[in-house]
Amino acid sequence: MLSSQRHLFNIPQEVVYLNTAYMSPFLNSVVEAIDKGVRSKAHPWKITISNFYEDIEKARTLFSELINSNPENIAIIPSASYGIQIAANNVKIEAGKKILILKDQFPSNVYPWQRISQETGCHIVRIEQGNFESLTDAILNNLDETVSVAALPNVLWTNGSLIDLIQIRSRCDQIGCALVLDLTQSAGAVWTDFKNIRPDFAVVANYKWMLGPYTTGFLYASPDRCEGMPLEEGWITRKDSKNFSNLVKYTDNYEIGAIRYDMGERSNFALMPGVIAALEQIKLWEIKNIEQKLFSQNRFLGKKLTGLGLEITDEKQRAPHFLGVKIPNDFRNDLLSKLSEKNIHLSERGGTIRITPHLWNTQEDFEKFIYELKKLI
Repeated sequence: MLSSQRHLFNIPQEVVYLNTAYMSPFLNSVVEAIDKGVRSKAHPWKITISNFYEDIEKARTLFSELINSNPENIAIIPSASYGIQIAANNVKIEAGKKILILKDQFPSNVYPWQRISQETGCHIVRIEQGNFESLTDAILNNLDETVSVAALPNVLWTNGSLIDLIQIRSRCDQIGCALVLDLTQSAGAVWTDFKNIRPDFAVVANYKWMLGPYTTGFLYASPDRCEGMPLEEGWITRKDSKNFSNLVKYTDNYEIGAIRYDMGERSNFALMPGVIAALEQIKLWEIKNIEQKLFSQNRFLGKKLTGLGLEITDEKQRAPHFLGVKIPNDFRNDLLSKLSEKNIHLSERGGTIRITPHLWNTQEDFEKFIYELKKLI
């Protein structure tokens, strides 16, 4: 099992950072790569045509390897909302059909569907676990022939509830339903095999579990979804764009695959090297090893928190990397601020504390957290 990787980050010893669900710190290698990338723009005469393409293709390939996909199915995007909008624009929803989402789902995978609902008159169904055994069961119970699109995460961002995407994909196949995923709260920490899940579209923002920079991300488009309408009509996604002298010879032809969905100015010479450095480190660790380590950490913390009388998301129903703890009513207003005063950093969403450690955390971090929390409740 992986040991603590704190030496690869610039995190002061006194800081207990348990908030990857909010955003991750940079690896030292990512900082160095971004610094070098920023400085490259100081000498633009050294930036050649190949520099517009090489890092992009390297990032595309590295990400595809982490999700068991093909590089040609990956597009470069700046945010989850950007990718979800592409999906919403390219998934046909028949009149009278439904869009299925979760109650309290992250807004980036809600607002585009609300717009589609307003424009088409289709109905949005919001699913919550309720009395069902699991969130997966609740979704399956509502996933029938009236649903055109299931727009879901792998992990509910408020409390870490896990969704079995293999079961969801199987049901979608049975009823002819498109599956659109926001995997920002799971990709990089949970092994996600796209060859098995086969989403129609899936997005990942890099600034959380992918350990990368803000305003960078990836969109996956299944092979049969790669000829849709992009959100932008950029020049670099067109056939033969590497021939800069002939860009005035306009063409309606795109490069093959999902490249047509790439964002404009995708060749961010400052940030893309940081994306690559983060992807290379995740590949070196291997996602299955990361998942195993985070599961072990959260099992330890879960037992300690239960011992303090706190209600946590059941282990059978939660993601391996994500703990949700119900905030006691008497402490809703100041629990996190008091922990922050002790240099212990977490976040709260929807009345649930999100405890999301990573490989930079140590056993000393966990002991300090439990010790200080016990004094407050």
